Amino acid sequence: MRGLRYVWLACALTTMAAPAWAARHPKPATNHKADVARDKALAGFQRDLVSVLAPRADALPLLGAALLARPLPNQPKYNSFHALIERAAQAQDAGPATDWVRLADCDAKADACPNREALSALQAKAPDNAAVWLLKLGDDQRQLHDDAARQDLARAAGAKLYDDYAGISLKALASTVAVLPPPATTLDPNDTAGAAGLQVMMVFGSARAQPQPNLPAAAKLCEGAADDAALKADCLKLGKVLEWGSSPLARSLGLHLRETLADDAAQQEDARQARHNLVWQVQNFAALSARAQTDPAVAQHLLTLARNGGSEMSLMLAALRNAGIAAEAPADWKPGS
Repeated sequence: MRGLRYVWLACALTTMAAPAWAARHPKPATNHKADVARDKALAGFQRDLVSVLAPRADALPLLGAALLARPLPNQPKYNSFHALIERAAQAQDAGPATDWVRLADCDAKADACPNREALSALQAKAPDNAAVWLLKLGDDQRQLHDDAARQDLARAAGAKLYDDYAGISLKALASTVAVLPPPATTLDPNDTAGAAGLQVMMVFGSARAQPQPNLPAAAKLCEGAADDAALKADCLKLGKVLEWGSSPLARSLGLHLRETLADDAAQQEDARQARHNLVWQVQNFAALSARAQTDPAVAQHLLTLARNGGSEMSLMLAALRNAGIAAEAPADWKPGS
């Protein structure tokens, strides 16, 4: 297999998913004190948002509060990421998305990640989601359980869909960040989109905490598929599921599997062109989302798309379509141009 070429997307996507108040434009050294004061105000505002959301009893606002609380140091126990995501998971309207985020409620230093209870709950609640089995695959590979990892891949290949629930997290965040108006001290005068630009930064920045399956683990397992007919069949089936997955990273891997494992040259070329278009889509969405800091209309539109739900892929494609940007790259376009 010709390398893990889909990995480049992780870098491109960081443009739309930077840390909540760290994703700021580089500032001249003379503005250092102002930046420090603004970051402190942003952290305080994020704490206030969590405090306002914490008394809610339904899953979506509690999920948003948990994601907002996760990067905050020294949170009170009742407003901590652990307390809030536990309450979200226990809410009557809770679904697999809350268990997915609960995967991150663990102690990495104690080698206790992902959260075992959450992983077991996902296997029971979402057995037709390939993302769940790819998550387990990565965990089994890490523990050197090779036979179990191979079974995980087969379960993922037989799944009906791939969903990492990032769309629900974005909806939860976009639906909650507006419960309080941001204080003037949190707004950067260089970011002329105002409150909407700040909210976009907080929504997409906090969503970066979303747990992700170890897609390179699946790619590595499929590297030996050319000499193993059963493994090749499962990897090709998995590729089809991933091509229609919820995230650009999943789609990239799915296309990569088809391009490198399909026997039909026409299928290989079709996958290559689709992956080329995906690069175009991600690069243009990154540029569009960067405009959200200075263009209030773009910022408001991204917030509206996030509140409407869907997936990362559907949000990205809708944003491009509404901005008049084609989903297919021009014939002479090259990545990075």
